[in-house]
Amino acid sequence: MKKSYIFILFLVLFGVKLNAQEIMPISKAEVLAKVSENNTAIKISEEEFNASKADYKQTNAVFLPNITASHTGISTTNPLMAFGSKLNQGILTAADFNPTLLNNPTTTQNFATIIKVEQPLINLDGFYQRKAAKSKMEAMFLQTERTQDFLVFEVEKAYMQLQLAYQGVLVLEKALETSNANKTMADNSFKQGVLQRADVLNVEIRVTEVKNQLQTAKSNVQNTSNYLSFLMNDKNDVVYKPTETLTVFDFNVDDKLISENRADIRAMQLALKGFEAMNKADKMAFLPRLNAFGSYEMYDNKIFQGDASGYVIGAQLSWDIFQGSKRFGKAQKSKAEFEKSKLEYNQYVSKNNLELNKVKRQLVDAKNSLELTKLAVEQSEESLRIRKNRFKEGLEKTSDLLIAETQFAQKQLEYYQTMYQYNFTQTYLNFLTKE
Repeated sequence: MKKSYIFILFLVLFGVKLNAQEIMPISKAEVLAKVSENNTAIKISEEEFNASKADYKQTNAVFLPNITASHTGISTTNPLMAFGSKLNQGILTAADFNPTLLNNPTTTQNFATIIKVEQPLINLDGFYQRKAAKSKMEAMFLQTERTQDFLVFEVEKAYMQLQLAYQGVLVLEKALETSNANKTMADNSFKQGVLQRADVLNVEIRVTEVKNQLQTAKSNVQNTSNYLSFLMNDKNDVVYKPTETLTVFDFNVDDKLISENRADIRAMQLALKGFEAMNKADKMAFLPRLNAFGSYEMYDNKIFQGDASGYVIGAQLSWDIFQGSKRFGKAQKSKAEFEKSKLEYNQYVSKNNLELNKVKRQLVDAKNSLELTKLAVEQSEESLRIRKNRFKEGLEKTSDLLIAETQFAQKQLEYYQTMYQYNFTQTYLNFLTKE
């Protein structure tokens, strides 16, 4: 029994919390602005672009020099190291050529400051790797753009769902008023002996059903509000109310086609170029490389000094003639990835065209359903009016009145659902054909 009281108290407090939630009017333009500014998916996509941009910047190494500086100190009795250190320091004397000193030198200290420069000249594989990195960066930028397009579509869909949810609440609140009015009439008729108790119970059951449906509709409002909060990255626990009502809108769909300029399709085209460039880079790895190098060196027997100095400059032509079968396998792999990307691109475009044709047919069906459900609402409303008047005069069964009332509410909900479906299909079609 104690557990039952606790459970009931929890439900009461939970209900109070729901009722105490702030209701905030919001327009679709406000939602779009907040999503564009705060949405996490957009920020993630932007960081992915920044990462690809950083990868592209790394390929500047194909053109720019590599410069290093070092200062090294040693203390040695190694004959060769000791002689070479004195030679670099420019302090050799005739006495240093004494065989005894050459073979058994005293402890020699050497401090070397060296600045090295390596300049790539011709690295053909690096050039194509740079092209691949650039294609990837541009593709990620377009993917960010498509992510924004998708979120605009999601906002429009969610906002329409919120409008639909509120329309459902209005319909069911009206249906509850009607049911309560019918219950009052049924109670009066029962007191007058016109109706039986079973008829009154049927009316009461109808009232309970409408209350349950109304509660579900209010939950739909809260669920949709929570999703809008998620899209806007808003932590406030509020219930949003659309400032615009659900209405039918139309646009011309006859000339709508999948455009190759759509952001995600262009991104796939760039990805295709990137795979092609990587395959060429792997092929160019078989060719020799030409690099220039130079160094400026300062030596002394004291730290951070440099009384003796010299430089080295030169160029190196290097050719990795054979690395087992590593490069052959790498080239074959990049070739397979390039061919795979071509197939994926063609499949993606074909799938989108298939989806476009399907959505166009759905739009025609939705438009026909919209006209039929609108007519059904008008007919069910008139039927309810007639049966209600006959019920007041005692000429209509309670069950027939309840059926007419239920049908009218159902047809209203079906009409708004069809209206939403019609608008959503147009919005989705616009998303598919956006350039």
